[in-house]
Amino acid sequence: MELRRVVITGVGAITPIGNDAETFWRNLLAGKSGIGPITHFDASRHPVRVAGEIKGFDPSTIMDHRAARRSGRFAQIALWAAKEAICSAKLELDPDTATEMGVILGSTGAVFEMGRQETIIDERGPNRVDPLIIPRWGPHMSAGRVARELGLRGPNSSINSACASATDALGHAFNMIRTGAADIMLGGGTEAIITPVAVATMGLMGALSKGYNDTPEKASRPFDLHRDGFVLGEGAGLVVMESLEHARARGATIMAEYIGQGWSFDAADDAAPDVEGQSLSMIRALKSAGIEPGDVSWLNAHGTGTPYNDKTETAAIKIAFGDAAYRIPVSSIKSMTGHSAAAAGGLECVASVLAIRDNKIPPTINLDTPDPECDLDYVPHVARDARVDVILSNSFGMGGQNATLVLRRWVE
Repeated sequence: MELRRVVITGVGAITPIGNDAETFWRNLLAGKSGIGPITHFDASRHPVRVAGEIKGFDPSTIMDHRAARRSGRFAQIALWAAKEAICSAKLELDPDTATEMGVILGSTGAVFEMGRQETIIDERGPNRVDPLIIPRWGPHMSAGRVARELGLRGPNSSINSACASATDALGHAFNMIRTGAADIMLGGGTEAIITPVAVATMGLMGALSKGYNDTPEKASRPFDLHRDGFVLGEGAGLVVMESLEHARARGATIMAEYIGQGWSFDAADDAAPDVEGQSLSMIRALKSAGIEPGDVSWLNAHGTGTPYNDKTETAAIKIAFGDAAYRIPVSSIKSMTGHSAAAAGGLECVASVLAIRDNKIPPTINLDTPDPECDLDYVPHVARDARVDVILSNSFGMGGQNATLVLRRWVE
């Protein structure tokens, strides 16, 4: 069977630094931090009091009251990004297209709402919980809500592999299209888990930054010597993916080509990252794409800002890329958005598509003091003009799930 070429024709995003893809991208290039004091709940008793929250989101602008009430925040923001991606792709959802178009998203589920119900049980009793929490809490309701609101009847599923979820979802959409199982898909991720339980437990694990509560814009600092953990974020990033034939038939503008995917599992520690597992994901992605390490123009790093993750990813890049590792720009947009967990790979895919379009590489902000164990070119502080033809983007999940995608500038 001959594999088909897969292209990206539209992007959509809602993030802590912009509620649409273009604003998100503009603020990435400006090095703007979206990290601030937590407002979703009273965090005054928590040792972690900062996060990357979406500002000004109103679900009533995209769905009716009944649908909004039956949707978790993670599903609402997924629909927001999906509508933008479809608009960006100039896609008319006629009956034939809607019947064939599928959705695969990475998400954790309605953690935001579930935490509130636990509080209601404690304070008011079990008979006062919202019975509609059940039809909206599961991770599957992200892709399900998007498809239901838009009338899409193609393949539909949601994936949860921790912080690799969105890149996993994109990879499965890629494989479905190139093998002929689908012609057009929405792929990406969505997440809304800034809750008391998530912040408390991740804080106690030592995963979250605690040392910058008074200067939240400085808290997310991947690859910096004084990093002390990641900053929890939220958001949704989706792209429209099509077979080349489908895109050409409707006269679509092709933004990038999706050319490869790598996956691996650490099979090591429950939480700590593993160098071999991460390097295998990148090596397999390069092989899948049929490219050499030196072909990569930008490596869009997982780059969370935890002491162990950043040095592990750096070491894994050196294994996968050899001498070329020192010549390739590597940066982390999480320095500005925080870590949106299951959605992270979706936001990073959107950023990658726009980097190819504009020939610009976003910076890693807050990289003030180099870490001797992180000695690559992390594009500190300021965005860089550069010819961007090929991008490799990493997503590594806590627990050992690793996923890496490869995008390329579209050429005939």
